[in-house]
Amino acid sequence: MRVALAALAMLAAAGCSVAGAAGGEEKTTVVIGYQSKTINTVTAGTLLRSLGYLEKRLGDRYTVEWQDYDTGAPITAKMVAGKIDIGSMGDYPLLINAARTQNVPDARTELISITGYNLRGGLNMVLVPPASDARTLADLTGAKVSASVGSAGHGTLVQALEKAGVGGVEVVNHQPAVGASQLESGGVRAYAQFVAWPGLLVFQDKGRLLYDGSALDVPTFHGVVVRQAYAKEHPDVVDAFLKAQIDATRHLHENPLAAAESVAGATGLPAEVVYLYNGPGGISTFDVTLKPQLKAAHEHDVPYLKRIGADFPGVDVSAFVNDSYLRKAYGPRYDADTAATANPAPITGADPVCGGRVSDPATASELWLDGENSTRPAATPTCLLRQIAAAGRPVRAAYVPDTVTGTRWFADHAVWLRQEARFLPFTTREAADAYRAGHPGAEPITYEAALKAAAKGGDR
Repeated sequence: MRVALAALAMLAAAGCSVAGAAGGEEKTTVVIGYQSKTINTVTAGTLLRSLGYLEKRLGDRYTVEWQDYDTGAPITAKMVAGKIDIGSMGDYPLLINAARTQNVPDARTELISITGYNLRGGLNMVLVPPASDARTLADLTGAKVSASVGSAGHGTLVQALEKAGVGGVEVVNHQPAVGASQLESGGVRAYAQFVAWPGLLVFQDKGRLLYDGSALDVPTFHGVVVRQAYAKEHPDVVDAFLKAQIDATRHLHENPLAAAESVAGATGLPAEVVYLYNGPGGISTFDVTLKPQLKAAHEHDVPYLKRIGADFPGVDVSAFVNDSYLRKAYGPRYDADTAATANPAPITGADPVCGGRVSDPATASELWLDGENSTRPAATPTCLLRQIAAAGRPVRAAYVPDTVTGTRWFADHAVWLRQEARFLPFTTREAADAYRAGHPGAEPITYEAALKAAAKGGDR
């Protein structure tokens, strides 16, 4: 943590002020810091930028400058220096942001909205190489694990190791892309990161999921911060930003596949990976409201950041969170929507093979066939397997929910069990083993064997 905070100070010193500077004739520049590849923030970054909603709302008085970073740390550094006005980042980086700015009046920040969240923690995961024999976190004892220190992925790793009673793990501080290379080359035995890196490496067959953050059952999220002084001076900009973010969230819900393709084109990420997180029933729930569960999660996270490094002084979370701007931008449904936790973009439609409407989010699955510009819903994972078998065409991606946690995952990378005529997917071997312990009739089956068996019909 000491190294990370020192790096922030160096980045801040190296920047050059742009906030409030002329961005063209009679225009003021608004500087937005975002992370294009952290696709849980797209409604305040990549997607919002491509849609142009903010620029339309601000009109001719402002020029918007978008600055893209791999993590939240450089965004915080520039906010400390007054050189980024509005930024988005994950839950742990948000706390570091608050700690770095809380005693600097001109730089003090406030959390003003959420981009996306997962109430169980599924946005952060731990991977091992595909051929690794590790089945649980305990198998990492004495190992080097890559993580971005102070990131949401690092926070999940620390909490998960403590919950499992595992010690002796050496955390190696890497940027996400560097850590991915280290995992592939054997420089580390495991990789703990945030959305969308785990899904990307698994999709590319460069990693296998060892630990699903949903097993931790602690909410994880990304949010938007603004410099308090800037917000007071430019409330119109903050209002425009939040309304544009709300518009982008609505666009994502109404046009999920097009939004995934747009983000993929802007980031270089495969659309299949973007859709895993951002599609209907995805790992991320996109909702701008500042929910009490997320505030409580921040309170819960503070002690872990203190444990990571003595230089973290703590944060007054209540003082950091300010929903007044969002309440005004959102309108009369704010309280009702803040209280709601169901994903506002579930998988819906008619199951073309099993029949009937797809209505249960706990089992709803989805098929994206090659060459099609729309997806097909499935009522259950078993129905999804039957669809794939009946399609007779290459599959671009197939998505199923973990039987226990509900984490959406790639069907061909899930761990499958057969329980009579039902086929049950799990994100990890550990989760499948735990299920079998309580359900002796459930037996392991490969994905390929499950497809063949499902083709013969049976229960949903």
